[in-house]
Amino acid sequence: MPIRQFQAQRMHAPRDFQPIENKPVCVEIGAGKGKHALLFSGQNPQFNLIAVERTREKFLAMQKQHQIEGQQNLTTLHVDALPWVVHALYPHQVQQFFILYPNPEPHNSAQRWLNMPFFEFLVSRLQVNGSITLASNIPEYITEAEQQLKEVWNLPFEKQVIEQDSARTHFEIKYLERGELCQQLIITKPEYYKTRFDEFQPLQGQNLSVEKMVENVNAE
Repeated sequence: MPIRQFQAQRMHAPRDFQPIENKPVCVEIGAGKGKHALLFSGQNPQFNLIAVERTREKFLAMQKQHQIEGQQNLTTLHVDALPWVVHALYPHQVQQFFILYPNPEPHNSAQRWLNMPFFEFLVSRLQVNGSITLASNIPEYITEAEQQLKEVWNLPFEKQVIEQDSARTHFEIKYLERGELCQQLIITKPEYYKTRFDEFQPLQGQNLSVEKMVENVNAE
């Protein structure tokens, strides 16, 4: 399906937005109660992970567990991912994105990650050879994402079946216990890959007029 261009300059900053440094990070979108974020940061002290969750109840559960475990390389944020990414992240900054068991949007396929214009912006934040891990227990979701990667985004990927003993998220544990097929796509960004947002700097919380922001983008 055709994808229109994402209008990054129209994104308003999240409430209480705080800028971040332009240094390599990993980002988990829709981190839920933080099971994967806590595991990953504990097992990979060489990476700094930012775990983003929009739902307050889930975020508070993640925050509480993080306070108990105390990983210094994990930052948890209660925020909507799209405006935060636009305002916070720099081009080519992210080493890995994790999108594990996102809402399949059964009644609005345009809101699935690889069907959204925003996906191009997300890729622009990724380092060369960086990766996006997209996991789902819905075969049709994975099949559609594969098709979009081939026909729209032209990005290389590896499709993997998730092992039965994997336990990265509460959803993953539940689905595997039910005997459901869980799969993931490991999407990588090759050196040659270009997006229309490769020079787009983070808005850093500025809520300028649309006209002024368009001027700024065109001037870059």
